[in-house]
Amino acid sequence: MTEGNALPENAPPKSVPPRRPFLKFFNDLGPGLITGAADDDPSGISTYSVTGAAFGLSALWTAPFSFPLMAAVQLMCARLGLVSGRGLAANIRRRYPRWVMWSACGILLVANIFNIGADLAGMSDAMAMVTGINSLIWSPVFAVALVALVVFASYRLVARVFKWLTLVLFAYVITAFLVHPAWKPILLATLIPHIQWTKEYFSILVGIFGTTISPYLFFWQSAQEVEEERSHGRRTLASRKGATDMELSASRKDVLIGMFFSNLVMYFIILTTAATLHAHGMVDIQSAKQAAEALRPLAGNGAYLLFTLGIVGTGMLGIPVLAGSSAYAVAESSAWGGSLDAKLRVMPKFYGVLALAVIIGLSLDFAGFNSVRMLFLSAVLNGLLAPPLIVLVILLTNDGVVMGDRKNGLLLSTLGWICAGVMTLCGIGMFVS
Repeated sequence: MTEGNALPENAPPKSVPPRRPFLKFFNDLGPGLITGAADDDPSGISTYSVTGAAFGLSALWTAPFSFPLMAAVQLMCARLGLVSGRGLAANIRRRYPRWVMWSACGILLVANIFNIGADLAGMSDAMAMVTGINSLIWSPVFAVALVALVVFASYRLVARVFKWLTLVLFAYVITAFLVHPAWKPILLATLIPHIQWTKEYFSILVGIFGTTISPYLFFWQSAQEVEEERSHGRRTLASRKGATDMELSASRKDVLIGMFFSNLVMYFIILTTAATLHAHGMVDIQSAKQAAEALRPLAGNGAYLLFTLGIVGTGMLGIPVLAGSSAYAVAESSAWGGSLDAKLRVMPKFYGVLALAVIIGLSLDFAGFNSVRMLFLSAVLNGLLAPPLIVLVILLTNDGVVMGDRKNGLLLSTLGWICAGVMTLCGIGMFVS
């Protein structure tokens, strides 16, 4: 210790600043928190807003119901990346026929691009409402800024920015309390599932599950675990293979907190729109923008601003994750390799896919595609693609060649199969009804 920093021998120990425990807890979280928060992107907010407005409190049960299913799938993806040292697409490439790999990758790209277009439209509409500047000006501004951040910043900086952006989601928790809902019926609706046997209700269920348990999150989660390993100096596959009990425990905490946070925000968005819009007969809301506009006269400017700015903040997190998961999937499937920590000149193909996904999504906005239609298509595609991908994740994480002695336990596998089954049944219900 230098002389300037020395303390007298009898000096009392320095007290810990009040916020340090939270900062330590927050800093210990990583891919799981970012993945969970990215799930609540503008498209997700729109889906949850439409759900609350159309079906009121009766849809609240979907949040606690989907939490263990979502957490189980993401935990399997995290374990896959940690133990195998490879991302999801790379493992599919090694263990299954090429048509399986490219089918999953192709549908993922289509769903992600529509999702990016819908998210850019949602962010731009939100900024237009606040500033009065045309949304078509904001779309390319957001697209360029987000691509530049991901391409030119280091992985550590990108991860740090993404982590702090997760805090914007508390806007939706605060908004729910600003509308002063009645808590007794809320509790009953949360604990007692209510299902309507109609096409509209099953369409909403497919949208909710497709938005909440989205394939792009599977690819992102496993790839980010590999990125974390690389950031700790484990650059070779041999050095990344395997995981200690401590690493798996830390990953489990990270994923569970991230997924809980994601579903908590989902719950409060449905609650807010149910307690205000649905309660006042506004059941035909089609987007988060309409929900925000309708909230203003019912809940005041504070709720309106929090809801609107939350859309922008979540888009800043969600779009890079969507584009990044596309790049990881294509790069791993093509055996190029891909890393957000690599320079552009080292991995131009990886960053090229990332940028192209955003550019095509942006072009959909300028081509006049309806953002609500893009939202619906991306949610349905995600909902239909997720079950077969979940099956692949379960099989891979129970494969001794991939996982060694770190295969899934009975609970994790059971929840995974239930998740795949429920999402399949919802998809069938939508078409049959």
